[in-house]
Amino acid sequence: QLRLVESGGGLGQAGGSLTLSCSASGFTSDYYGIAWFRQGPGKEREGIGCITNTPATPHMGDSVKGRFFVSIDHAKDTVHLQMGSLKPEDTAAYYCAAVQSRQHFVVERICALTLRPADFRDWGQGIQVTVSP
Repeated sequence: QLRLVESGGGLGQAGGSLTLSCSASGFTSDYYGIAWFRQGPGKEREGIGCITNTPATPHMGDSVKGRFFVSIDHAKDTVHLQMGSLKPEDTAAYYCAAVQSRQHFVVERICALTLRPADFRDWGQGIQVTVSP
């Protein structure tokens, strides 16, 4: 069974940076994508970025493009979310989630085009990020 564990959250300052990590274990398919979602108070869960294992191309959501970046460390099966130019509105619970498939185009489509929470079966427990003004 796939297991995802987030780390690295906490308190950041506006204009600063934070890096979150998602450590994954137990993949059962050749192809997978790991995404980051966030959910602020009273808001819907928002997809902010995703990366597939091969090719390792990051896909970032419009709300964070240019400020956040997703990368993958294959040796450690870990995906990082590098957050820069933080804003108070980035305050949220951040989750990593995974989609797996034997077909690469399925993973690529979900990761690159749709990035919908319902398409991701496996989730981490979530980690809080709070950005102060």
